[in-house]
Amino acid sequence: MIQLKTPKEIELIRTGGDILAGALKLVREACQPNVKTKELDAMAEEFILERGGRPAFKGYQGFPGTLCISVNEEVVHGIPGNRRLKEGDIVSVDCGVVWEGFVADSATTIPVGDIDEETATLLKVTEESLYKAIDQARVGNYVRDISQVVQEWVEKHGFSVVRELVGHGVGREMHEDPQIPNYVTAQRGPKLKEGLVIAIEPMVNVGGCEVRLKRDRWTIETLDRSRSAHFEHTIAVTKDGPQILTAGR
Repeated sequence: MIQLKTPKEIELIRTGGDILAGALKLVREACQPNVKTKELDAMAEEFILERGGRPAFKGYQGFPGTLCISVNEEVVHGIPGNRRLKEGDIVSVDCGVVWEGFVADSATTIPVGDIDEETATLLKVTEESLYKAIDQARVGNYVRDISQVVQEWVEKHGFSVVRELVGHGVGREMHEDPQIPNYVTAQRGPKLKEGLVIAIEPMVNVGGCEVRLKRDRWTIETLDRSRSAHFEHTIAVTKDGPQILTAGR
């Protein structure tokens, strides 16, 4: 069941989103060669807790980290640990913050030092697809309008969209209805209404769209080991157009 949010609830999500944006900014600045992924996780957790928020991912279905940190061919749900970043890596960082019972969810993919041209294009196209999708999050449109612009933009540039993982409603729970695929399905999906809050999150691969679960039972990687990028914002559908709640103010 889709749960529309009141203006007050949307502002609570936005406050959590402000904390989240600050945490991701801190992590972006710290993504340097030789840094361990668990060090990034610790600084994000400290930042969130100091500001009165709670990490949404830590303990969620047993996940051990504040951040999902996925490197290179890893798509999502990577566990922070002793892995050291290297020049040329790309680091997908996904994070959630709970503020007064409401969840904000956001992700970004960060280059470590200089990256090759193909990888730079992957990041650019994936982020562009997110903002094109956000522009479709308008009253009266359908979920498929969001899905279609992502798929068309990504495939126009020769990349592929992950099918097994989709965006979602967000608010009192981390994952709420409706699902927001990044590709066109046979259904147009629900009509977008004022008060709908959704996490839009394109996950895009250089190679094929197929993915697999690693032996840690959390990390999802590309089947062909090609690189993958992930960008996400939490969006409110309003009568005045889409509002990004995780951009920071």
